[in-house]
Amino acid sequence: MITTLPNCIDNAVQLHPKNVAFRCGEQQLTYEQLQLKTNQLAQHLVHSGVKKGDRVGIYMNRCLETAIAIYGILKSGAAYVPIDPISPKNRTLFLLENCGIEILITVEKQKKRIHKLLETPTSIKQIIGVSTQFNVKHCLWEDLYNTSLESYQPIQLDQNDLAYIMYTSGSTGAPKGIMHTHKSGLAYAKLSADLYGLTVTDRVANHAPLHFDISTFGYFSAPFASATTVIIPDAHTNLPASLAALIAAEKISVWYSVPLALSQLVLSKVLDNYDFSALRWVLFGGENFPLKYLNLLMQKWPHARYSNVYGPAEVNQCTYYNFDTSVNIEKYIPIGKVWNYTDYKIIDENDQEIYDDTAGQLVIHSTTMMKGYWGNEVLTKQSIYTVQTSDSSKKSFYRTGDLVKRDQLGQLIFLGRKDRQVKVRGYRIELDEVEAVLNNHPAIKEATVCKLQNKDNIATIHAAVIFVIGAEIPVNTLITYCRSNLPSYAVPERLDILESFPRTGSGKIDLTRIKETLIAL
Repeated sequence: MITTLPNCIDNAVQLHPKNVAFRCGEQQLTYEQLQLKTNQLAQHLVHSGVKKGDRVGIYMNRCLETAIAIYGILKSGAAYVPIDPISPKNRTLFLLENCGIEILITVEKQKKRIHKLLETPTSIKQIIGVSTQFNVKHCLWEDLYNTSLESYQPIQLDQNDLAYIMYTSGSTGAPKGIMHTHKSGLAYAKLSADLYGLTVTDRVANHAPLHFDISTFGYFSAPFASATTVIIPDAHTNLPASLAALIAAEKISVWYSVPLALSQLVLSKVLDNYDFSALRWVLFGGENFPLKYLNLLMQKWPHARYSNVYGPAEVNQCTYYNFDTSVNIEKYIPIGKVWNYTDYKIIDENDQEIYDDTAGQLVIHSTTMMKGYWGNEVLTKQSIYTVQTSDSSKKSFYRTGDLVKRDQLGQLIFLGRKDRQVKVRGYRIELDEVEAVLNNHPAIKEATVCKLQNKDNIATIHAAVIFVIGAEIPVNTLITYCRSNLPSYAVPERLDILESFPRTGSGKIDLTRIKETLIAL
């Protein structure tokens, strides 16, 4: 019986032990090999003092070891915390301290970054994956794989145990950690595997990095169905021609990524060079898909079905809109309807439910919903909308902050954000976080940040600043400063220097007029 996430591996080992669980480049692991290596890692973590509820960091690029790290940590009773290795050092240090991470799992490729990270005092007591010159313990992968499992005792897990914490941008300028349990993670794995009919013969492409919530489809849903997950190597993700060749060679049957990756494939004009007949589902989410590129893709892959996937990381996925090439997409792509074991409401600014086609905030109740925000009960309470049910109990909904409305067919249509959170290239970005970083620069008097569309109709982050009197520094210097303090996807693509900002009657920056100003520049 599958009641926790590691049970997915146990079940696959019983049914299909020789089936490939994960592939990356020329490397691969069968389910029985994955079982062995994750048990070895779990045993090592427990012997190192890891207890239920502890947090263990994963500091890796896209590689085969990510799967071993995830399930090894989960089997030890701990929760995994994915950390983007190319994030600024200060952001990584914040995550380590905020989550109390004492063990960090990595690979040889990240050795230089690990050493640079450890130059600053941290909570880290052990590094797994590389040796280190600093005063912390270390364990190499080859040593781990040579350990005996004679004394291995599986940890008894409960579905309400913490499974992973995924950090996203926070409106105060500090990242916030979204907590998911085995129950919510497994609910997502089952619902998505059922919705897209995953089977043991499927080959699922995992294009997303581990710290991006889309990755849970490849790491959870595919193992739930005993399918094969193909982790796309870093070298292919930014080279559309190479990526197209890989999709064909690996005979990918289910693809899931942000729309940008698919748009780049279309623009590469190499799709006619390969055989994509194995592809049966193309899933995309995280941002709007420019219709001109979607329609071109549907012409290139007319045999596949398509799904617009929607859901904040706090609830994983919660709605879907499935369609095929017989559907003529002209104006917008609905986010569709909620899936099983999920309920929704649309509420107005006074928290009153809206029943017609008027726009309002979407709130979601689902078995896939998060436990809350790590170490932030206030924010957790603020994110919950509570309804009194007929039996006098209470039902909790997550406030998505997204504005939606129903169309004539009852499908949900995404209209935008209620607050200042945007999505660019699939990444969730708090514009206030970017502004906070810019406003901390001594030469900047005031900064404003917005999302605009470039000439290809792709969303970008655009900033404008006013210098303090007497200050004058190059734009490139400010961009470099942003790169040192923000994740790469949140760095403004363009930054303009203005003498003043347009204001509303109350003195606030007029965001509508500032957008018009920036577009005109």
